[in-house]
Amino acid sequence: MLVLSRKEKESLLIGDNIEIIIQSIDKDSVKIAIVAPKDVKIMRKELVEQVTLENQQAIITLDPAALKSLLQLEKESSDE
Repeated sequence: MLVLSRKEKESLLIGDNIEIIIQSIDKDSVKIAIVAPKDVKIMRKELVEQVTLENQQAIITLDPAALKSLLQLEKESSDE
């Protein structure tokens, strides 16, 4: 893990095409701007974790036949 110190309006680069800019720093939050190509997915980690958990819970509540169908569809889409 790389740890960097940045001040407001300073930035850092990731590779050649992603820039992280520190917009403002308040008492308990930091606002950042991210400049990246449109094909780069940018999501808050807690949202990804929440969706993953909800998906896992939904699978648990499926009946076995529905689960088998879902797994078959997933297999077919990964084979393509």
